[in-house]
Amino acid sequence: MYAEHYNLSGRPFQLSPDHRFFFSSRSHKKALAYLSFGLNEREGFIVITGDVGAGKTTLVGHLMSQIDRERFVSANVVTTQLEADDALRMVASAFRLPFEQRDKATLLRQIEDFLVSRHELGKHALLVVDEAQNMTPSALEELRMLSNFEANGKPLLQCFLVGQPQFRAIMAHPAMEQLRQRVIASCHLEPMGVDETRAYIQHRLKMVGSQDDPTISEEAYHLIHLHTGGVPRRINTLCSRLLLFGYLEDLHHFDDDVVLEVVTELADEGTQHSATEKPPNHEALAAQIPATVQHGGVLAPPAPVSPGWAASGPDYGSALDSLDRRVAALKTGR
Repeated sequence: MYAEHYNLSGRPFQLSPDHRFFFSSRSHKKALAYLSFGLNEREGFIVITGDVGAGKTTLVGHLMSQIDRERFVSANVVTTQLEADDALRMVASAFRLPFEQRDKATLLRQIEDFLVSRHELGKHALLVVDEAQNMTPSALEELRMLSNFEANGKPLLQCFLVGQPQFRAIMAHPAMEQLRQRVIASCHLEPMGVDETRAYIQHRLKMVGSQDDPTISEEAYHLIHLHTGGVPRRINTLCSRLLLFGYLEDLHHFDDDVVLEVVTELADEGTQHSATEKPPNHEALAAQIPATVQHGGVLAPPAPVSPGWAASGPDYGSALDSLDRRVAALKTGR
C-alpha cells in the first residue's frame, strides 16, 4: 500500500528483526565490538542485555551474517523456562544432533563428539542463546559445564547470552560465580537519543530506496523520539503507522501535527504506550525473580534506565507537557 505511494522497494519499519536493516547506534556499535572481540578470543561467554525491542536480535543477526562459515559453526536458540536436562537437549537440537530419549550422559557425549569433530575440521562452535533470562540457574550451569570441553587446551564451545535487563540480576547471584568468571565481556543496549532516532529513521527509509518522500520536519522527529523513548521497535511501530496514515491522507510531508494524530490513534487502540508512561523499573523486574536468584556478586543489576527523552537538548519535560495538552485537544476536537 504505502510502499508504492512513496516509491519504496519494501517496508522500512517491519517489526520482525531483519539484520539487513541494522543501524549502528553508539550503543549497538559498542555491543558489536564486544561480540567481535569474543569471536576473536574464541572462548568464554559474552553477555548482551537490553529492553524489549532494543535491537538485540537484529544485532546478533547482523554479526552472524558476517562470520566466516569456513571458520565457525553456529547455532541460535530462543529459550523458555528450561531445566538442566532440557538445556542439553536444546543445545543438541540447535546443532542438529539427535536428542530424543537420550539420557544426560549420552547427550554430553554426543555434544562433545560433535564439538571435537568440528574442531578437527578447523571450525569453532558458537552458541547464541536468546531470551537468556528464561533459563534457570541449573540450566545456565549446564552451559558453563559445556564450556569445559577442550581440545589441545582450547575451548570447543563459545556462548553468547542475550537477554532482557533482569538477566543481569540472575547473573549477579552468588551461585553464578563460576559462570561469571567465564564472562569475558558484558554490554547493555541503551535507547537512542533524538539525533540517533532521526538517523535511524532516515537509514531505514534509505534502505528501501526513499528519495526524501515523505519529508519529515524536525519537530516531528523530536515528537517521535519523545513518544518512543528511542527504542527501535517502538519507533518502527509508530513510523509504520505514520506511513500508512500518510498514504491514506495523501501526505508527502510529516509535521508534528501528523505525528500527534497518529500517536493519538495508537494510544486509543492501546497498541503503543503513552509518551508519559514511566520506563521499565528493572529493580522491580529483578524482584520478581525467584528467591534462589537474588542480587549480589560481580555483575550488579543495572540502574533503572533513564527515559530516552531525558537526553540533553531541548526542554523535554516542557515538551511532554505540551504534547499531553495537544493530544487532549485533538481528542476533544479543540
